[in-house]
Amino acid sequence: MELKLMMEKLGAPQTHLGLKSMIKEVDEDFDGKLSFREFLLIFHKAAAGELQEDSGLMALAKLSEIDVALEGVKGAKDFFEAKVQALNCASKFEAELKAEQDERKQAEEKRRLRQAAFRELKAAFST
Repeated sequence: MELKLMMEKLGAPQTHLGLKSMIKEVDEDFDGKLSFREFLLIFHKAAAGELQEDSGLMALAKLSEIDVALEGVKGAKDFFEAKVQALNCASKFEAELKAEQDERKQAEEKRRLRQAAFRELKAAFST
């Protein structure tokens, strides 16, 4: 819903199916949602030329470009400073995401060990 509203506010409204295909194109963890990292991946793929020209993601990426002749140098400076700040935040978010993933892996491993220990105890009492 947030993506839908954002696209509407940017002047590039999308259908429900269009939004789903946009999410699917960058959804690395297959949860059907866009994380901040996946959102940034849109712009990375656009810069690398990996997006289809007629896709909603390409429309979103193009909406984030700036025309210096139209905006002037000051507008471009503000635009790129905001981009740099967003990239700096992205690296912090990536570190947080990695930490969360590591915590989940550790919790899953602990759960597996507890289950294995329980099975051993169950087998000992069953015989």
